Amino acid sequence: MRREFSSLSPQDALHVAILIEERNARLYESFAQLFADFIDEESHQVMETFREMAVEERRHRHELEKRYVERYGIRLSSLADEEVLDVIELPEVIESDVFDPESFNRAKALRVALAAEMHARQYYARLSQLTHDAQLRRLYDELAAFEEDHVSFLEEKLKRAVD
Repeated sequence: MRREFSSLSPQDALHVAILIEERNARLYESFAQLFADFIDEESHQVMETFREMAVEERRHRHELEKRYVERYGIRLSSLADEEVLDVIELPEVIESDVFDPESFNRAKALRVALAAEMHARQYYARLSQLTHDAQLRRLYDELAAFEEDHVSFLEEKLKRAVD
């Protein structure tokens, strides 16, 4: 049965956040692979941008895993991210843009990632404001802060890509 993220226990919510980070790392690696065979400089930069994002997502996942083990031990929740109704942080690339080298560039790749991270930050911040459970509020605030780190990271990269 699919459930709303806001209905999850703190343990399940943290577990799903870890799964989301790993899913996004795989997505960014897939996006990077789309550009691996092109030899032009712009495609290479897009590929590297997506690979950097995959690394960043995995770093984030490892930090969340560390917190999970500190709080709940090594016994994992059995909940899968597919069991959650909400789409929290999903980078989307429009296929027609990806294969048009005239319209897809490093800045656009960064904007794809930035949109996903901003959505996740807003999502967790909204949940924090809505919950009455202090433990969940702390977790949502922590997740929003993680996403804020990603937003700042991407905004800085985007600024350099556009300059």
